[in-house]
Amino acid sequence: MSVTPGPEPLVNPRAAFYKRLPVISHFNKSVGLQRGMLVAGLVLTGLFLLTALFAPLIAPFGYSQLSDEAGNFSTQQAPGGQHLLGTTVGGYDVFSRVVWGAQTAVLVIVVAVLMSIVIGVVLGLVSGYLGGWLDRILVVIADAVYAFPSLLVAIVMAIVISGGQSSLIGGIFAAGTAITMVFIPQYFRVIRAEAVRLKAEPFVESAKVVGASNIRIMGRHIYKNATRTLPLIFTLNASEAILTLAALGFLGFGIEPSSAAEWGYDLNKALADTTSGIWWTGLFPGLAIVLTVVGLTLVGESINDLNDPRLRGRKAAGGKGSPDSTPGAQAAIEVEVRGF
Repeated sequence: MSVTPGPEPLVNPRAAFYKRLPVISHFNKSVGLQRGMLVAGLVLTGLFLLTALFAPLIAPFGYSQLSDEAGNFSTQQAPGGQHLLGTTVGGYDVFSRVVWGAQTAVLVIVVAVLMSIVIGVVLGLVSGYLGGWLDRILVVIADAVYAFPSLLVAIVMAIVISGGQSSLIGGIFAAGTAITMVFIPQYFRVIRAEAVRLKAEPFVESAKVVGASNIRIMGRHIYKNATRTLPLIFTLNASEAILTLAALGFLGFGIEPSSAAEWGYDLNKALADTTSGIWWTGLFPGLAIVLTVVGLTLVGESINDLNDPRLRGRKAAGGKGSPDSTPGAQAAIEVEVRGF
């Protein structure tokens, strides 16, 4: 078999389908501390996703609820009793706001990162495969986008979309659009580089000979081989999306509490409580942000290490053996899925 360099090792194509899925295949290749980091990241990310999915069942109150049948909630009540994590200066239940905030964060990730992937992949395939003047223009635009700070773009978009007073839809699309504009160049450059490499491969030349159209070649043959690194970029960008949304809320350009729960907004309102010894209103939203970002980052960094046979070989068995001594590394060198 021919030797084909690439940043991401491939699993045995004859393995069961579920064993070839990104996270499962990386888990099977991990060992020692590497596996511990991956498991820790998966646990934190899983808790985050489950909390968002089952928020209506977990949260005892609504995200904007200020009273129940017993009357209005007490403001700045310490944790305990009816309010497990206490209440805020506005009378919101902290635990409910933290739980509902996970749902808002998931929506931002879906909107921002998926939009970035779709646009970045399409532009990268077209630019890398067709080349020419279109490729040069898209590369220049992608490089220019890096000059714009993501948070500044997010603030501008929040003001343009909803005047700085964001509803649920306005806040999500303000953060999502800003993150999309910043992340598109990352997906574009990765997919373009792979498309440039793959279009010179024999299986692409064979497809041209039999009369396959450019769209079919890009969509069927190049796409499958060029998008293998997307799970890694997705996990890292997902954590950045959460931080951007939290920064918008903290600066006062986030989602209003009557529209949705948002961790950054709650941190902003908790600033004045800190000097008064009221720690719970800011601690728990802050922990939610930190743990979620740490979980997603651990998953992304673990996948990055496992995609590199040199790092995987050095960390396996206490660093014994050469990078190419593991079955996964051999598969990375010898096997290439053609999608043909």
